[in-house]
Amino acid sequence: MWHQGRAWFIGADIDTDQIMPTPYLALRTNEDLGRHVLSGNDPAWPGRFAPGDVLFAGANFGCGSSREHAPRGLKGAGIACVVAPSFARIFFRNAINIGLPLLILPEVQTGAGGEPVWVDSESGQVRRSAEGPVLQGAKPPGIIRDILAHGGLMPYVKARSAAVSTV
Repeated sequence: MWHQGRAWFIGADIDTDQIMPTPYLALRTNEDLGRHVLSGNDPAWPGRFAPGDVLFAGANFGCGSSREHAPRGLKGAGIACVVAPSFARIFFRNAINIGLPLLILPEVQTGAGGEPVWVDSESGQVRRSAEGPVLQGAKPPGIIRDILAHGGLMPYVKARSAAVSTV
């Protein structure tokens, strides 16, 4: 399913300390974390995001520590999907577990912040304009699509457990 949002662009090797700086780790909700997301890279970042926005990053997004606050902050800021050529492995797992879609697109994307973009995280496709070419990224495996469809790992496990208990 295609999602339209505004595109934002950030460079490569953005680590979890830049995504969610240490002073904010005590915040409890995703929304509170979202008010400070990426402030370790640029204090202006949190004010740019609106629900449904898409973040395009360079390679190795989410490197560094294993703090799950980083993807939680992105989700709390309303980021609908992060698109990058590669993600740090632990960040990738944390993001999928909380229901934040990630899309691997080999070409590094750059552009003007705030421009419209269309993303289909189920098929792994991106369009930079309404009639523009479709860029094909990696289609997520079925288990990841199922986890994201349920909103994260815990809702997925609960749904599977409920389905098994009714058999």
